[in-house]
Amino acid sequence: MKNLLKLCLIGTALLGAVTSVNAERIKDIASVAGVRTNQLVGYGIVVGLDGSGDQTSQTPFTVQSLKNMLAQNGIALPPGANPQLKNIAAVSIHAELPAFAKIGQTIDITISSIGNAKSLRGGSLLMSPLKGADGKVYAIAQGNLVVSGFGAAADGSSVTVNVPSAGRIPGGATVERVVANPFANGNSIVLNLHTSDFTTATQTAAVINRVIGPGSAQAVDATSIRVSAPHKTSQRVSFVSLLENLQVTTGDVAAKVIVNSRTGTVVIGQNVRVKPAAISHGSLVVTISANPIVSQPSPLAEVGETVVVPQSDITISEGDNKMFLFNPGVSLDEIVRAVNQVGAAPGDLVAILEALKQAGALSAELIII
Repeated sequence: MKNLLKLCLIGTALLGAVTSVNAERIKDIASVAGVRTNQLVGYGIVVGLDGSGDQTSQTPFTVQSLKNMLAQNGIALPPGANPQLKNIAAVSIHAELPAFAKIGQTIDITISSIGNAKSLRGGSLLMSPLKGADGKVYAIAQGNLVVSGFGAAADGSSVTVNVPSAGRIPGGATVERVVANPFANGNSIVLNLHTSDFTTATQTAAVINRVIGPGSAQAVDATSIRVSAPHKTSQRVSFVSLLENLQVTTGDVAAKVIVNSRTGTVVIGQNVRVKPAAISHGSLVVTISANPIVSQPSPLAEVGETVVVPQSDITISEGDNKMFLFNPGVSLDEIVRAVNQVGAAPGDLVAILEALKQAGALSAELIII
């Protein structure tokens, strides 16, 4: 224990030596292998709705769930009985079980209607088990829903704000089972980078070796760094606390251009460069306008009727072609400034970037999402 405290003091003193302007904490760029959340899912019934529940004739599983719940409480419905209720709704429940969650702790849950309920506002979730991927029950959910949306209807008109068919219960589930965690196993821990990068992995291992001691850390690949750790759990917790506060200067990200084809959003990384290229940017506008003409028969005509004759005017205008030149090694600022000078819209910018990539003049990865 004394050696560990001495190590922590030495590591704290050396933090200033490894800190730089562009440095990031290890806890912000990496996570400990095995320390993760687990997804839970369940099925339940929300009761107490003000007539906005499932139409039970169209959702037979809601009626079946009600019958099963009544049978578990010693109430048997007459044979052939099919209750038509509008104050209950069948829902799905999902939650995330945090790492190291202990029995008796509470977690937040989200409830979503799986039938045709119009709103879950004012409802209460009855006791429902939440299971993991292995089919075991890890938490029990119950409580009153918090629904942010609402709906109103009158005279055949309806207004809906947000989504009233889903809600949350803060602290609505109680943990009943602990998930096994490999954190205390073995004589080492593994740090996994959130973004794979050989440079960052190498620099992370170098910083740890500089603070903890030579040979303490080794970069396994572009994502993982293996670090020797104390065997005792209490010492390992303090050791990880020291590691995650170390500052690491991350490597520059790869040059990428991200294009969202649906929204027209374009994100250009700072390392994007272009080779010498000349670009001609122009626009062609075709305008079609409808000018209907009303044709009427002459006043003395015995036969005829009034008709509407469609007439279209087509106007074609072509904007002035503009050409601009990219010099070798052009930076991000220069690219954006040049494109803005010609008045290119986001769609035009995408076309320009795609053309540059096809011409081999764009030194970056073009990703369209």
